[in-house]
Amino acid sequence: MSDTNEQAKFLTGSLTKHIISMSLTSAIGFLALFVVDLVDMLFISMLGIDELAAAVGFAGTILFMTTSISIGMAIAGGAMVARSLGENDADRAAELLTHVLVVGVAFAVGFAGLIYVNLHTLTGWIGATGTTQELAVSYLKILIPTMPILLIGIVVSAALRSHGAAKLSMMVTLIAGVVNAVLDPIFIFALDMGLEGAAWASVASRVSVAGTAIYFIVTRYGGFVGFTMSAVIRDFRPIAAIAIPAMLANIAAPIGGAYVTRAAAEFGDAAVAGMAIIGRVTPIAFALIFAMSGSIGPIIGQNFGAKQHDRVREAFNSSMILIVVYVIPVVAVLYFLRGPIANMFNAHGVARDLIFLFCGPLSLAWIFNGIIFVGNAAYNNLGHPFYSTWVNWGRNTLGIIPFVYLGSYYWGAQGVLIGQMAGGVFVAIASFILAERLMKKAAQGQIAEPQDEKFSEHQRSFNIQHRRR
Repeated sequence: MSDTNEQAKFLTGSLTKHIISMSLTSAIGFLALFVVDLVDMLFISMLGIDELAAAVGFAGTILFMTTSISIGMAIAGGAMVARSLGENDADRAAELLTHVLVVGVAFAVGFAGLIYVNLHTLTGWIGATGTTQELAVSYLKILIPTMPILLIGIVVSAALRSHGAAKLSMMVTLIAGVVNAVLDPIFIFALDMGLEGAAWASVASRVSVAGTAIYFIVTRYGGFVGFTMSAVIRDFRPIAAIAIPAMLANIAAPIGGAYVTRAAAEFGDAAVAGMAIIGRVTPIAFALIFAMSGSIGPIIGQNFGAKQHDRVREAFNSSMILIVVYVIPVVAVLYFLRGPIANMFNAHGVARDLIFLFCGPLSLAWIFNGIIFVGNAAYNNLGHPFYSTWVNWGRNTLGIIPFVYLGSYYWGAQGVLIGQMAGGVFVAIASFILAERLMKKAAQGQIAEPQDEKFSEHQRSFNIQHRRR
C-alpha cells in the first residue's frame, strides 16, 4: 500500500489549482465519452430515419436512470474513501471500496432485472409509441443487462479521484471513448447493424471502463481486500447512509427528464429528436461543470476528514467563481456555432428551433445548474447526503413540472426547454444558502449525525483490529 499522506494530497497546496487540475483531467475523460455519444447520434441521424433519433432520445431517458443509480453508489464510495484517506487510513479506504462494490453490484443486478422486464411499460410512460417505441426497447434490451458492469467502472473511477488520481480516472474514460468510437462505425455501417450496432459498441465501452478502472486501482493503490458477509453487513449501514440518499437524489434527474421528454413528445418525434441532440451537446459544452461536480467532492471530503474547515469553505467558494468564469465564454461559442450544430445533425423544423434556442443566452442558466452540482458534492462529503436528495427532487419536481407545463402551454416545444432551464435558478439559490449554512455548522463542530458516528465507530474498530494483525 502506498503512503497515505501522499494519497491525501488535497490537504495542502492551492485549492484552486487542485480544483482546476482535477476538473480539467476529469473533463477530458468525460469529453471522450460525451463526444462518442454525440457521434452516435450523428451516425444514427445519417441513417435518415427520423424514428431512430427519437428512439435514442427515449432510450436515453431510461439509461439516464440506471446511470444515475450507479453514480449514486459511486458518490458513497468516493466520499467514504476520501474521508478515510483524510483520516490517514488507506487500509480502511480499500475495505470500504470493496464493500461498496459488493453492495452496489448486488443492487444493480436486481434493479437492472426490474427495468428489463418493464421496458415496454417504462418507454410508454415517457411517450414512446409504435415503431419508435420498439426501436427504443430493442436498444435498451442490449444495454440494460450491463448495468452492473457500468456500476463497477463508475465506482472504481470515483475511488481513483478520491485518491487524487485524476489522470488515471481520465485514462479510464478516454480508453472507453476510443473503444466506442472505433466500434461505432464498424457495427453501425460496416456490419449494417444500425441502432443495435450502436448499443453493442456501448457495451464494449462499458466493459473497458470497468476493466481499466480495476486495473489502475489494483496496480496503483492496492485495489481491494478480501471480504466476509459479516463485514459487509457491518458496513452496510454507513454505506447506505450515503448511497441511498445519493441514489434518490440522482434518480430525480431522470424522473424530471422523463417528464420533459413526455412533454416534448406532445409536439412530435422531431421535438424529441431535438431534445435528444441538445442532450448530447450539453455535456460536451459544459463538460467542466460535470467534471467539477465529481472533482470537488474528494477535495472537500479529505479536508473535512482532516478537520480543515477553512479549506472546505475555500474550495466551495473557488468552485462558484470557476463556474461563472467557464460558462459565460462557452455560451458565446454555442451562439456562434448554433447553425453548424443544427446542420451537422440535419435538424429541421422544431428540432432546429430547439437547437437554436438552446445555443444562446438561455444556456447561461447552466451557471445555476453548476451551483446545484457543487452544492450536492458538498452535502455528500460533509455527512448530509439527504440534503442533495431534497435539492435534486426540488429541482426536478417544483423546478421543472410547473415551469415546463406553463412553458409548453404558452410557447409550445420551445417552452418545454425554456421551462426546464428556468426552474433551476430558484433551486440553485436555495442550494447555495443551504451549503453555506452546512459549512458553518461543520466549522462549529455541529455536523455529526448518527450515521457519521457509526461510520467513525467502524473505522476505530477496523484500526484496532488492523494494528493487532
